Amino acid sequence: MSKPRKTHREKMSGEDLRYNIGAILIFSVITLICVYPFYYLLICTISDQKMVDLNQIVFLPRGINFRNYAEIFSVQNLAQSAWISVLRTVTVTAASLFCTSYLAYFFTKEEMWGRKFWYRFTVITMYFSAGMIPIYLNNLKLGLNNNFWVYVIPAMISVYNMVLVKTNIEGMGKELEESAWIDGAGYLTRYFKIILPLQTPILATVSLFTAVNQWNDFFTTKLYITNTKLYTLQFLLYELLNQVKAAAEQIDQSGMGATITATGIRLTLTAVVVIPIICVYPFVQRFYVKGLMVGAIKG
Repeated sequence: MSKPRKTHREKMSGEDLRYNIGAILIFSVITLICVYPFYYLLICTISDQKMVDLNQIVFLPRGINFRNYAEIFSVQNLAQSAWISVLRTVTVTAASLFCTSYLAYFFTKEEMWGRKFWYRFTVITMYFSAGMIPIYLNNLKLGLNNNFWVYVIPAMISVYNMVLVKTNIEGMGKELEESAWIDGAGYLTRYFKIILPLQTPILATVSLFTAVNQWNDFFTTKLYITNTKLYTLQFLLYELLNQVKAAAEQIDQSGMGATITATGIRLTLTAVVVIPIICVYPFVQRFYVKGLMVGAIKG
């Protein structure tokens, strides 16, 4: 009779088992440290604000209510600012993904005229900048002040992301593209039908980088936008945090002073800004590490 196969747990030595238990405990503590601030933020926004101000909320919400969220969404221009933030994030991510990956693709072509010169000329912009004032004057001359396109056009190319994508394309080999070229496929056909489908991990990673940067940015609005209809959610948050007492009076029009506080406004606005980007992350997380490893600079 053949002996029954041992399970994985039976095969593990005592030292391996202790190592696994220790690793699980350490990573559990690290996970708790990372997750708890977001959890604490959420439970504070739905708890009694008097208890929050007195630091009586630790692990569980107390006096649960959703008045903060109900009142925050009544702030003037909040819905419009949220729409601008979403539109900006989606538009810039899509435009940057196309322009950056297409530029990276052409920098892999040895037949490109002056390829080495233009590549080095592009990369050097990562280290040297004209400065804030020349950039501001340039955008002003282009008519981008108080224009939605000030969010999009300057962000269409990311040199750092371009280097990641270029390195990834160079590492995939030339056989597939050469066979398509023999069949008569041009650059655009090869780019859309061969290159892009094979770059999903690095493109997902680049998309995450771009989306997070655009969603969190408020300084562009501060520099170029005075039209309140073009305010982003993050800039509105910045303005309300600077005027939090006035904001508390603005949204508290029903005599709810005991339940709406300055701290409640800060925490709830922060949650409104943070939650959407957290919800996006799980969809691209599985590509994240693979994309960084594949797109990393070798040698």
